[in-house]
Amino acid sequence: MYYVYVIQSLKDFNFYTGYTKDLKRRLLEHTNSREFSTKHRAPFKLIYYEASMDKEDAIAREKYLKSGRGKKYIKSRLKNFLNLA
Repeated sequence: MYYVYVIQSLKDFNFYTGYTKDLKRRLLEHTNSREFSTKHRAPFKLIYYEASMDKEDAIAREKYLKSGRGKKYIKSRLKNFLNLA
């Protein structure tokens, strides 16, 4: 199983999208500043994820969610959450 996830920085409130095979481990890496690309934005909270059986499908979905249309999809999907935050 592969996971595409969106996390939100509790420091600057920006989103980061990625994929992984081990979601719990990956979230710990981000939160504990072990990931170079996000270490200055920690801590994080998981705000969205999807599961996929195939790695290539997860990579394609990650790429889509990072696009302009994908970001719009996430914002519409999390409309209520974002209004509360």
